[in-house]
Amino acid sequence: MGQTRIFDHLILLAGTLFMVLPVAVAVMTSTHTAADIHMNGLTLLPGDNGYETYNTVLTRQGGFTGQVTGARMVMNSLILGLGFAVGKIILSMAAAYALVYFRFRFATLIFWVIFTTLLLPLEVRIMPSYQVMSSLGLLNSYTGLIVPLLASATGTFYFRQFFKSVPDELLEAARIDGAGPFKFFIDVLLPLSKTMIAAIFIIMFVYGWNQYLWPMLMTTEERFFTLMRGIKQILQVWVGSQIPDYNEAFALAVLALLPPVLVVVIFQRWFIKGLTESDK
Repeated sequence: MGQTRIFDHLILLAGTLFMVLPVAVAVMTSTHTAADIHMNGLTLLPGDNGYETYNTVLTRQGGFTGQVTGARMVMNSLILGLGFAVGKIILSMAAAYALVYFRFRFATLIFWVIFTTLLLPLEVRIMPSYQVMSSLGLLNSYTGLIVPLLASATGTFYFRQFFKSVPDELLEAARIDGAGPFKFFIDVLLPLSKTMIAAIFIIMFVYGWNQYLWPMLMTTEERFFTLMRGIKQILQVWVGSQIPDYNEAFALAVLALLPPVLVVVIFQRWFIKGLTESDK
């Protein structure tokens, strides 16, 4: 039994090192100058150029207009990720609430119609979505970036299953106390859904933060570039006379990695409980 536990921990340790080592290499390498990286390659030892590199990446203006900065792109990615996650949660909860607690004909059919949209990923409907946004004049806007992606069959499915597991006695007690549908949702279901909300928030934020194709199609003005959208453009401009700016490339990669990691670390307990908890 003891040997089995040691073996399990060794496997977990090996998996942790496998995941963390590339990140550590990227962070440490980004603190060296481009010349040092060109001569010595990747390293696990810290350099003395870290502050200058990250300050340059965040504040130096680049792009074709000479106005876009790394900080601006990080902010745009945060707006997209947060808007994407919060909007999906609100719509998914509203749809699931209606499907579970409002008795109307064809509710099950409507749910399966929503669920089958999982077979239609963004790449399948990207051109019609772009045409609609273009017709509405929402290109190069946060509204155009966020709104077309808000409908979520995944979120609706999870919240529907969660609401169906809530005891009917809570609904009956709320009715006896005179609570209407809105009050029942706010005072009863919303507090019970905290762990599920955290789990869906993590999934949707990471998905929204990592979006590349949709922002690339929707934004032609550099002030709306997200980090994923703008890394390539900045790297095309930020190239030295002979040696590519490897340190800045690694710094951009680290910046793109930090917010999703922080969100997962902060909400990991709620994330696990939200996906595994069955007793309410």
